[in-house]
Amino acid sequence: MRNILRRCYDAIPSGIICLVIVFGLFGYLGYKMGTPNMLNTVMNTAHDLLLNTVFYLMAICVITGALGKVFVEFGVVSLLERLLRPLMRPLFNLPGVASLGAVLTFLSDNPAIISLAQDKRFASYFKKYQFISLTNFGTAFGMGLLVIVFMVGQGYYVEPFIGLIGAFFGCVVSTRLMQRFVLRAYPHYRDESACVMEEVEVVDDEGHRKPMFQRILDALLDGGRTGVDVGMAIIPGVLIISTLVMILTFGPSADGTYTGAARQGVELLPWIGEKIGSLFRWLFGFEDPHLIAFPITALGAVGAALGLVPGFIAEGWIDGNAIAVFTAIGMCWSGYLSTHTAMLDTLGYRTLTSKAILAHTIGGIVAAVLAHWLFVLYGLI
Repeated sequence: MRNILRRCYDAIPSGIICLVIVFGLFGYLGYKMGTPNMLNTVMNTAHDLLLNTVFYLMAICVITGALGKVFVEFGVVSLLERLLRPLMRPLFNLPGVASLGAVLTFLSDNPAIISLAQDKRFASYFKKYQFISLTNFGTAFGMGLLVIVFMVGQGYYVEPFIGLIGAFFGCVVSTRLMQRFVLRAYPHYRDESACVMEEVEVVDDEGHRKPMFQRILDALLDGGRTGVDVGMAIIPGVLIISTLVMILTFGPSADGTYTGAARQGVELLPWIGEKIGSLFRWLFGFEDPHLIAFPITALGAVGAALGLVPGFIAEGWIDGNAIAVFTAIGMCWSGYLSTHTAMLDTLGYRTLTSKAILAHTIGGIVAAVLAHWLFVLYGLI
């Protein structure tokens, strides 16, 4: 009985904090919008995001997933890996084989680097401090193809590739910072191998290759199926996070009243953005305070952040600079707050999560700042 009471007592503080936050947030929204309007806006915004954003993103995921699988099947990934391998050591202080992880995460999502790292043959190329930094390295390229294709689909062609350059150098900063943090905490990891190479029997199945048409069809269908899984996985993030961020970003209807329609809100984030607008204007070149919603959302889910873009375009808040910065920070961060813990836990280094998050936060800011100034330079050419 005493243990039960003690557990109840220990649970009270966190329970009270949770209730205060939930009731405080929805009480504020209900006070500003009216409770019926708030509830209707939440449902209508989520429904609008599901129909007009999630399914569009899922379609992109299916197409890019199929394309990525074809690239794997016919050796394009291996070719890219050979081309990128010389960059790994001087830029990222990683073995050449790490380039395969960059290509795979770019074509799919952050966890692809973990699936690869669990291969003992792959892991044997790394020292421990390098192996741990794969979490930061892979995350910076996660869903890169999806982000670029989405931005191009919005009518921007040069800006997403400027953002890609920014994300690349943000990855350099994040990966090397993480390596430094790890070595500072565990100096002996510099010389310890991440995994001991084991003999693996190689089976030659050259004589049993499928016909070309069958290989193409299987790759397209398997890759498309993977895209569906990714598309389904982003639904909670887009509906929950984007709905909340939109309510905190957008304002009332044109006549200043709340009607319960989708994409209405209390404009709290823009108010905060105006208070520190000069900082975001200098760092990222944001001309409108509403735009800070994108990097905030990208912390948790890049799919949810992409869901904000069509609304920003409809409101006229977006320019080419914002697209470049969004691409850089969307790729580099790509929801790292929601994935770093699980990724490092899978690798067996959960205690280093805070260091990975700090390094990646800095890397994402560097990526966005660099993308902004590259766009400024591009505008002068």
